Amino acid sequence: MTITNEIREQVRQRANFACEFCGVTETDAGSELTIDHFQPITKGGGDGLENLLYCCHRCNQYKLDYWPTHPSEPSLWNPRREPAAQHFLELDNGTLHPLTDTGAFTLKRLRLNRPPLVAYRIRKRQQAEEIRLLTRYREMVQLLEQLNTQLFILTEEQRQLLEEQRELLRLLLNAQE
Repeated sequence: MTITNEIREQVRQRANFACEFCGVTETDAGSELTIDHFQPITKGGGDGLENLLYCCHRCNQYKLDYWPTHPSEPSLWNPRREPAAQHFLELDNGTLHPLTDTGAFTLKRLRLNRPPLVAYRIRKRQQAEEIRLLTRYREMVQLLEQLNTQLFILTEEQRQLLEEQRELLRLLLNAQE
């Protein structure tokens, strides 16, 4: 069975147009990524959606047709079934630290700590921080605009009160004469 364009598009959209192993997007890669059979066809896998992953060329290349043939052989992390956080912890320096044997094997097999991916994760974290700061800056600008409006209103009220006070003082002075 061949993978139809419709199924390919479903897999792309389901993966949010990013490699399900390393997170690199089509935009970052500059092209569409590949469809990978998690369990290779040569090892008994099928073309069903549950066995298809969207992945970058590097992850696909490093994974090759790996599939454990014995229960003692390590399993590869399946991003369709388990969240990355179950197997990896992203450190401050952008590297992934394995939390499980599956995570350790996947890190090694797919080389998920290769320098370009580490730099990519750091850049993504920096971009997220920039967006957070810009959002906070916009909120601060809105608050300052609100304060400025309130200050204008208070200043106008104070001006009116001073006018009324002047008028009262004038009336009092005129009454005393």
